[in-house]
Amino acid sequence: MHLSQLKKGGVICRRGEEARLVNGAESTYGLAFEAVEAGLELAAVIERHGLGEVVELERLAADGALDVPVRHPDPAHMYLTGTGLTHLGSASARDAMHAEADTEGMTDSMKMFRMGIEGGKPAPGKEGVQPEWFYKGTGIAAVASGDPLVSPGCALDGGEEPEIAGFYVIGKDGRPYRIGFSLANEFSDHVTERINYLYLAHSKLRPASFGPELLVGDLPADIRGMSRIWRDGKVIWEKEFLSGEDNMSHTIANLEHHHFKYALFRQPGDLHVHMFGTATLSFADGIACREGDVFEISAPDFGLPLKNRLGQEEKRQVAVTAL
Repeated sequence: MHLSQLKKGGVICRRGEEARLVNGAESTYGLAFEAVEAGLELAAVIERHGLGEVVELERLAADGALDVPVRHPDPAHMYLTGTGLTHLGSASARDAMHAEADTEGMTDSMKMFRMGIEGGKPAPGKEGVQPEWFYKGTGIAAVASGDPLVSPGCALDGGEEPEIAGFYVIGKDGRPYRIGFSLANEFSDHVTERINYLYLAHSKLRPASFGPELLVGDLPADIRGMSRIWRDGKVIWEKEFLSGEDNMSHTIANLEHHHFKYALFRQPGDLHVHMFGTATLSFADGIACREGDVFEISAPDFGLPLKNRLGQEEKRQVAVTAL
């Protein structure tokens, strides 16, 4: 089952090839919280609502009518976060970016990757090694498919990162509940990151895009997708990306534990979107993205592709006014 959120309000449920509106549902967030409160699975809540009018999901996507799959009504209560160096092969791209910083031995990136290989998949109920973790922003940085990913004026680069994201709501009991998974573009500034690894935090303060469909249920163990960059109507770069636990050095449960172990991230009503990492970057292949390029990320398990045009803000100096 897949869910999509309409920007104007309303939820679409797709089973197989048929997509229908969910009766009486304004938002996926509302349906998720209803499921938490009722102690039911999300599919059961949707069944209780019932399905109504048939819609053309592809046309709605082309018209820019679909939002990110889940959005909090208050963007300040929607957290975008992620983990890196979690996928088999992910160290090679990152290590190449930081190799000059450590010529005497392993880079910190490679050390972190090795830690994940050795301890990222603990037995059920056991705690594994904690991953690299980063903060992206609040709900104001969550971009829908079809809308531009705008690079800030201070950026030195704007590049795609094809990933899978998990969506979670925090119940009144302070427990995290997973709603589902979607495609994500964890848009980052790799040139800034390459200057010094301590600039990683700066490089991640960018928007990210999600959707357009939410996969409800378990994450497939072997996900095979495609990441493309279009320029002037032509594909200038494409590469397969792999995800799912068969292609990762961490389990999803371990990544979830190390995010939600902090009480800060277990506040009732909050929505969390957590990105699980990637091993595929056009930047690692020498691609410099330009304003107007279109990122396309797709995988059969997630329905419609995620597409965004690269935008660019003007550079400006920000001055603080004393009161």
